[in-house]
Amino acid sequence: MAYDEGLAQMMREDFHDVDGITEKKMFGGVCFLYRGHMVCGVHKGGGMFRPGKAREAEALAIEGAAPLSFTGRPMGGMIDASEEAIADDEKRRKWIELSLANAKSLPPK
Repeated sequence: MAYDEGLAQMMREDFHDVDGITEKKMFGGVCFLYRGHMVCGVHKGGGMFRPGKAREAEALAIEGAAPLSFTGRPMGGMIDASEEAIADDEKRRKWIELSLANAKSLPPK
């Protein structure tokens, strides 16, 4: 398995009452999208969140976060999080809150 299914299940449960959430296999893992816009996902070794540039500094201030960089170049508006940090309910929910706010602010797809 390329990613931790347990972490993915935690995220699924976090979205249980949010209409418009879908799952898509991406980045060797699974991503959760709100009406087509990426919110977060789980990949090998951790996960990612898309708080957007306006909320990126707040997301990075949470212990366990780092700039997302799959290619060696940081992807603005996105953060990477360790498995341990994602397993922390409070941290994960805060990142999801920031990332869902970003997705909801984007124009419909």
